[in-house]
Amino acid sequence: MTPAARLQAAIEVLDRLQAGTAPEAALTNWARASRYAGSGDRAAVRDHVYDVLRRKRSCAALGGADTGRGLVLGLVRGQGGDHDGFDGSRHAPTPLTLAERAHLGADVALSALEALDCPDWLEPELRASLGADFAAVMEALRHRAPVFLRVNVARTDRAGAVAVLAEDGVEAAPHPLAETALEVTRNARRLRQTRAYAGGLVELQDAASQAVVAGLPLRPGQQVLDFCAGGGGKALAMAALGASVSAYDVSAARMRDIPARAARAGVRIAVSEKPQGQFDLVLADAPCSGSGSWRRDPAGKWALDADGLAAVRRTQASVMDAAAGHVRQRGWLAYATCSLLRSENDDAVAAFVARTPAFAMVDLRRYSPLDGADGFFVALLRRE
Repeated sequence: MTPAARLQAAIEVLDRLQAGTAPEAALTNWARASRYAGSGDRAAVRDHVYDVLRRKRSCAALGGADTGRGLVLGLVRGQGGDHDGFDGSRHAPTPLTLAERAHLGADVALSALEALDCPDWLEPELRASLGADFAAVMEALRHRAPVFLRVNVARTDRAGAVAVLAEDGVEAAPHPLAETALEVTRNARRLRQTRAYAGGLVELQDAASQAVVAGLPLRPGQQVLDFCAGGGGKALAMAALGASVSAYDVSAARMRDIPARAARAGVRIAVSEKPQGQFDLVLADAPCSGSGSWRRDPAGKWALDADGLAAVRRTQASVMDAAAGHVRQRGWLAYATCSLLRSENDDAVAAFVARTPAFAMVDLRRYSPLDGADGFFVALLRRE
């Protein structure tokens, strides 16, 4: 595909998103209908779509319309490119209209929130939560996230993982947020074809997510429940450290890959459709706004609204209450989110402690996109 054809494909995918299709579904449907597109083409179209989603508001303003075409026009303009590819040639976008040429030729003064790609309605809460870091964090969320790996310490160490990755042409370097963290610096798209990945030496996991696990009071043989396990990333990390891990999620389908991932990593995780009994440590990585990971899931920034945020907060309260019932005396409850919002983090924990006096807050930690990884929050509470 030519560069112009890739832009046209991105326009078509974005139009599907505008009609309500989820990004991954829209990209998959396009790829299945476009057998002529090679792996490089698919990757380039995906990059265009996600670059737009991270900057959707500014792209619409720069391009003159909140449509697939307007967003791609704005993306090209914002990246300092030209629009020569909009020439109507085979598979390319149709030529620019007179109105488009006039808009692209005029200066566009972006508002402060347009320039930061921040939703108007959420700005007060984001600003109150982030303080002086508000603008810097919002700017960071406009850019692609690094690719991070967790070294499986049950099989190797960081130096060993780096060496095996390098044999297959993937370069990675230690990241300071966690002793298990590597940042891929070259050939990230080859990762799943490497022997290090296939052999369970490394797993894809954000560095801040790894730091959350590293900060837990884990010890070998400890009985641990991952209460909102999802795909099992944190469960795998805890099992690699020697804990005896059970995984639960309200949606059992989300956990379907855990057995295969555990086998590849050489650890055992008990997948439970209904957790029973009490544990030394319960990790509740609760559903949240995802604001700390908007670089990876930028569509979530624009899909979130006030009603959705209120519903998430109610879910978080019920998750904490249910998880607390599985913590034994003198045991630990860890509450985590990938949110930047105090209402989902500090306020949620304070409300839980107020209604559950058996638990005392011992520690809390925050990880910001300014640290290079996702934004995460974790509070550690002990049952007295």
